[in-house]
Amino acid sequence: MFATLKALLVILGLGIPAGLVLVPWTLLTRNMQPLYRTGQWIAHTGLRAAGITFDVQGLENIPDGRACIYMPNHISNLDPPALMPYLPGTPVVMLKRSLMRIPILGIAMRLGRFIPVDRDGNRESAMQAAKTSAEVLQDGLSLLIFIEGTRSRTGRLLPFKRGPFHLAQSAGAPIVPIAIWGTETMMKKGSAAITPGTAHIRFLPAIESKDYPRRNDLLTAVRGSILATLPPNMHPVAIQDKPPEGLALTQNDASAI
Repeated sequence: MFATLKALLVILGLGIPAGLVLVPWTLLTRNMQPLYRTGQWIAHTGLRAAGITFDVQGLENIPDGRACIYMPNHISNLDPPALMPYLPGTPVVMLKRSLMRIPILGIAMRLGRFIPVDRDGNRESAMQAAKTSAEVLQDGLSLLIFIEGTRSRTGRLLPFKRGPFHLAQSAGAPIVPIAIWGTETMMKKGSAAITPGTAHIRFLPAIESKDYPRRNDLLTAVRGSILATLPPNMHPVAIQDKPPEGLALTQNDASAI
């Protein structure tokens, strides 16, 4: 609880005055960069104040000067503030729509062209999100998509959403797989309490979407890269039934079929 309080005090103490200055300034100038970077620095500083350290490797794998799609696994609400300060530029984030209603932060997200996604399977909403994502890539901005679509309750890798792989192929954008672990023990799903620990972040070699004409092959390559890096206790539990096309089916994957 003390770690959570320290993080909250730092974030509120720095965030409120920064928001009062930078949100109006961003509305006037339409320049999102100062607000984006200041917000990420404040969140990251709050995590450090809570006793969280960061073990980051593989930044050299990020394509230089190219819009790409970052695809990390998702195990905690701490994943975005732990990860995003290490991403170059101002990547656009695909996130659940309810987060856009957070005071001040929601304004900043809209200014940053963050893309809201509904989880109710609304087809019109999904098509709009795909259209906006394509426009973002065409404008030379990168995307951050937590590819499982939700946080894993167990820490084990969930099935991947397929839409972002179609987007990557259509745009010819490279994918940077990212493996994250450690944060699942520092803030568990359904809890706001923070426990000190180390967040491990691995930027893996970029995968060129143009090298995989079939969407399923591209998904398999990205998933395999992340699985090969995550600790074994975060791997899905294998089942015996053999899936078509040689894919490794798991209990988590089977639930999505």
